[in-house]
Amino acid sequence: RFVLCRGGAGGLGNQNFATPTNRAPIENTPAEKGEFGWFYLELRQIADAGLVGYPNAGKSTLLGALSNAHPKVASYPFTTLQPHVGVVEFPGYLRATVADIPGLIEGAHRNVGLGHEFLRHVTRCRLLLFVVDTAGVDGRDPISDLQSLRTEIKLYDEELSRRPWIIVANKMDLPESQENFAHLQQRFSRQEILPISADTGLGLDQLRERLCELAGRRPD
Repeated sequence: RFVLCRGGAGGLGNQNFATPTNRAPIENTPAEKGEFGWFYLELRQIADAGLVGYPNAGKSTLLGALSNAHPKVASYPFTTLQPHVGVVEFPGYLRATVADIPGLIEGAHRNVGLGHEFLRHVTRCRLLLFVVDTAGVDGRDPISDLQSLRTEIKLYDEELSRRPWIIVANKMDLPESQENFAHLQQRFSRQEILPISADTGLGLDQLRERLCELAGRRPD
């Protein structure tokens, strides 16, 4: 908590001017002027975990499948222009908030494609879930995408790149996903990778379990 502008000291009310012969005077003194200013306040979404990925990686579909959120979902890039936050419920009255961060593009750390507008929300997430299109829809390479995303995060904020993170290999129900997944495992052999399909529900139970272990908490 902090104070942007302090109010001025109050003036003297009429009771300060009361006398035995005038118990209800109409006299008073004006208050001092308070401080004044114009301020630009920037809201950063607060979430336990953030879904980070390129446009069309399936982040919005995943958020809808995991939580009570209903983000706009479509098969074209930049459907999400504002972060959506959903609540994922776990057994034992635990929960985690998950933010669907708008899709990043190469050069986001230099503010390309509203990069800073989107990346600033990632800084408030304790856990980062890097969502990649494992099937390579639209000719994308999940390994290159993940490497680029990690680079963008590190160039924007090196401390942010050291936070806990998991690779979420999405679209495992589509052709070519198995071969790409094997390459992904080989390239990132020391990193946890969870194969899922946000469309069919494949692997979502395992993702929920890890999310609960790493980010689950009791409501405030």
